[in-house]
Amino acid sequence: MEGAQLSLQDQDTLYAGYETALAELDAAKDAWAQTPVPERIALLAAMKDGIMAVARDWAETSALKKGLTPDMPVSGEEWIAGPYATMAGANALMHTLSQMDGKRFVDHLPTRELPTGQTAVKVLPHSLWDRLLLSGISAEVWMQRGVTPANLKKHAAIVYDQPESKRKGKVALILGAGNVAAITPLDVLQKLFLENQVVILKMNPVNDYLTGFFEMAMKPFIDMDALRIVKGDAAGGAYLCEHPIVEELHITGSDKTHDAIVWGVGDEADKNRAAGTPKNAKRFTSELGSVSPTIVVPGPWSAADIRFQAENIATMKLHNSGHNCIATQALIMPKGWARGGALLAALKKVAAQSHRPVWYPGAEQRLEHYEMCGGQVQKVPRGDKAPPLVIGQLGEDGYNREHEVFGPAMGVRELDAPDAETYLRAAIDYANNELWGTLGANILIHPRTIRQIGRRRFEEILAGLRYGTIGVNGWCGLGFLIPACPWGAYPGHTIEDVQSGIGTVHNAFMLENTERTIVTAPWRPFPRGLLSLQFTLLPKPPFFITNRRQHRIGRLLTGFQYKPDWTKLPSILINALRG
Repeated sequence: MEGAQLSLQDQDTLYAGYETALAELDAAKDAWAQTPVPERIALLAAMKDGIMAVARDWAETSALKKGLTPDMPVSGEEWIAGPYATMAGANALMHTLSQMDGKRFVDHLPTRELPTGQTAVKVLPHSLWDRLLLSGISAEVWMQRGVTPANLKKHAAIVYDQPESKRKGKVALILGAGNVAAITPLDVLQKLFLENQVVILKMNPVNDYLTGFFEMAMKPFIDMDALRIVKGDAAGGAYLCEHPIVEELHITGSDKTHDAIVWGVGDEADKNRAAGTPKNAKRFTSELGSVSPTIVVPGPWSAADIRFQAENIATMKLHNSGHNCIATQALIMPKGWARGGALLAALKKVAAQSHRPVWYPGAEQRLEHYEMCGGQVQKVPRGDKAPPLVIGQLGEDGYNREHEVFGPAMGVRELDAPDAETYLRAAIDYANNELWGTLGANILIHPRTIRQIGRRRFEEILAGLRYGTIGVNGWCGLGFLIPACPWGAYPGHTIEDVQSGIGTVHNAFMLENTERTIVTAPWRPFPRGLLSLQFTLLPKPPFFITNRRQHRIGRLLTGFQYKPDWTKLPSILINALRG
């Protein structure tokens, strides 16, 4: 726990270790910045070897620490959001670096002009493997105004524009995330490869059991003094944040932690804010969560659509026991829609089959408080070991619209729906103006409804939804798993009003001045999707909480990312079809 107190002797020993680590990093920061691209590719290849060596122990330890056993299908989450995602990030960076000369990687990225006049860059599918393993899923990065196909290379990989011999490094502190294993190593890769910064990584006490696995996986960077991994409590984090050698900061966590670092706490924070003088004025990037909405658009949903999308929503909420920064917390529904009752009933039925316990510190207390503020609350029993899913109302009191619950609870808000387009515009306005944060949002909309609205008009409407990643018929969390997608809040937040954070991570094509990512998934899975002319081979997604083979698929996908090979595909596809 962050609040645990160390003895003075232990604290002195810990801080002495910090000092040694920082001195070594400071001495090596320019050498890292000047490391040639071929050597960087070799380091990433060696990192992949390290990941594979610890992958099974890493995934199984994570599962056990979260109250699961490795033979439970849902333990596959620890493969997919751990070794697999980290391996995919390394692969994606290797691909970009291999075409860094002349930024040739940009030449292979399709672009188009959006109805808003902005440029969209298609980052998925990008390879044959994408088309097979992520069949039917696409991702576009919508750039900020002023970025065009003609000048796109000027807005990509800008730290590589300067000659290697003239580059200067920096020492960055990363405060690691406690909930999802891949977040922390991917944050490290962001600093190393997109910002030319060496890293002191302070593990989160919630999951510092991963330290040994990370040290093995990222040993190539430790050996060349580009990375140090340390443990510590909140006081240790504060010590590092204020240290003069640390030049930049990054956190995945709470806006409250961010504000305490920047402004202080209590009276000190009030005085600093009033004076406009931050306690810590270092450059500080962050990913801080949100009250994430899922907007259900009325349309001609079949009974099979209801069942599948109920599994989709349940996954958005209950993946990782709801301890995700983009877990659905606000379900926006059309008032009076004939299929609405069936969808909510199907959602409760799926949720009742998810028996995994909560594990993140403070979850029980947050659920109790949410229940008190949720209006007419319904509880969906989920077995003896799991707390009920709490379904409340997003009323006028504001609490459940302004506080991330970080657990199995969600609120429902019904809005008038005279027609699909009017409703969608109202739902977007509600999400933008009534819900805290801008990290991720989801829209579930039948393809026929999109055609009725018109594709161009739909994109114009979508452009009004101010979130960093938007999932259309798929969870925005896919944007986290796809390494080419920039991951972070919608741009424009400041340290005075940080909300979901500042900056992005991942972003393997190293695009600058991005605005948002749109991830689109098939409305129906294979083979049912073929009946509606959706040419996808994707059956039930492997990350669905209802997937019965997720633990096997996660292990197989990790092995495939390590060394892609046609001979590995049959096992993956067979298990995917049986999921």
